[in-house]
Amino acid sequence: MKLVSYKTEDREHLGVFVKGHIYNLNSCNKLIPDNMNEFLAGGEELMDRAKQVNKDIISGKQEAKQEVFFELLAPVPHPTSCRDGYAFRQHVASARRNRKVDMIPEFDQYPIFYFTNHNAIQGPGDIECMPDHFQKLDFELEASIVIGKKGRNIKAAEADEYIAGYMIMNDMSARTLQMEEMLLNLGPAKGKDFSTVIGPWLVTPDELEPYKIPAKEGHIGNSYDLKMKCWVNGVEVSAGSVGDMDWTFAEIIERCAYGVDILPGDVIGSGTVGTGCFLELNGTGLLNDPNFKPQWLQPDDVVEMEITGLGRLSNTIRKVNTDWSILALKKF
Repeated sequence: MKLVSYKTEDREHLGVFVKGHIYNLNSCNKLIPDNMNEFLAGGEELMDRAKQVNKDIISGKQEAKQEVFFELLAPVPHPTSCRDGYAFRQHVASARRNRKVDMIPEFDQYPIFYFTNHNAIQGPGDIECMPDHFQKLDFELEASIVIGKKGRNIKAAEADEYIAGYMIMNDMSARTLQMEEMLLNLGPAKGKDFSTVIGPWLVTPDELEPYKIPAKEGHIGNSYDLKMKCWVNGVEVSAGSVGDMDWTFAEIIERCAYGVDILPGDVIGSGTVGTGCFLELNGTGLLNDPNFKPQWLQPDDVVEMEITGLGRLSNTIRKVNTDWSILALKKF
């Protein structure tokens, strides 16, 4: 099942995406709330009702009116929190090699994550960026999950039961701001807090069963061979697979939930797939060829991401018309 959040006449709604069309779930079953947060808080009972509606629409048993005029939002427009992981060893190793530092052994000891701005979540469409964001503006190709039920001190062997669904994630990054603040061994923060894109819909785990593969040796949890790609202005710049994750989402959940509640509506990203951002691609290019010309996102660029089974997410980069700069406030 593919769940969507969308807006009509300035009101947000919850729908199901079936065969290229959106149907309002509340219109099909009044016991289903008309927004994603309440729906996720309702747990398995509401999820089962939505799956039945989805099944009935597909079979023709349920007569439902298609939505025609709407704005597609992030599937979870108002997450209770948003964390981003660091699960792909290839990306970490390449980024460190490009900086001429050794691979950090702690990567293989535990999965890490950081909190990002859950109020800056957005879906398909325009991404508004300030002038300072364009100082090495970057995309990050990731997968993500949303939590479907409350839990604490969850073991990795049981953690997949807490996943309501999967989405594409683009963790937008202003690299100059990010690298500045991380000199102080804190962050990323300002370089990451302006936009995190998820979408286009939330895909329930049952749809991904055909793609299931074993987790990597020494790891626990579900893994899926879902091809990942990113295009900028129609040119493919990145390719990988969700199956390349070394740390599974189950293991990331285990760490997230240690001594703290995870809640329905929490979003957790995988971290960047290998080759999944210009920072890594530029570093590799310059390492192999000193004449390599680095590339960064520019105003009006179109960024498209696709993951097998999860859909295609498209955004256009826009520059805010202002000369306001926080980089200009630096003392030296």
